[in-house]
Amino acid sequence: MDIYDKEAISVNISTRLRALREERDLSIRALGRLSGLSANALSVIERGLSSPSVSTLYKIAIALEIPVTAFFEETPPKQDVVFIKSSERNRIPLHRGLWEGLGGEHYDGLIEPFMITLEAGTSSGRFHMSHSGHEFVLCLRGQLEYEIGNQAYLLDSGDALLFSGSLEHKWRNPGNIVTTALILLSGFHPGESPSQYHLASGDPIVTE
Repeated sequence: MDIYDKEAISVNISTRLRALREERDLSIRALGRLSGLSANALSVIERGLSSPSVSTLYKIAIALEIPVTAFFEETPPKQDVVFIKSSERNRIPLHRGLWEGLGGEHYDGLIEPFMITLEAGTSSGRFHMSHSGHEFVLCLRGQLEYEIGNQAYLLDSGDALLFSGSLEHKWRNPGNIVTTALILLSGFHPGESPSQYHLASGDPIVTE
């Protein structure tokens, strides 16, 4: 199954980036100078030819003087009860993968469930991440390797992992097939949205 063969992706980063840049009356070259990225790299992202990693989006967000969350959604009102149909999930394309929100972005509580689908060899990038709260991982398909501190944990389909989010960690798909995993973040600090740390997926393929 093609991992991108889903209902329409509800978040279009290329469109959001263009709108945010134009709202500030910035040319692509001007944004490139402010962000340290090449104009060509930004153009490729705006045309939807590459999905940027979260580290790239942070550079752009700093240049635009906005929170990185501005790329992903218009902040919805939080709700006490959230019911999400499969066709209504927030779906954000990663480089060689897909992030799918499961309602935590709309829920008025300290819990964020989501799914990631990753092609073979895809990783969260070179650097570790950490956040407040707890992280639960359930591998649904393929293999997923988590590195927590200096220890590696290899999850096969059906395996689970639970740890403190404050421990430095990163992940990758070490296998030869597509991996899908359910990740649940809970107990984090109010105002923090740790699922955004997991929006990285290697570096975008762009020509600098």
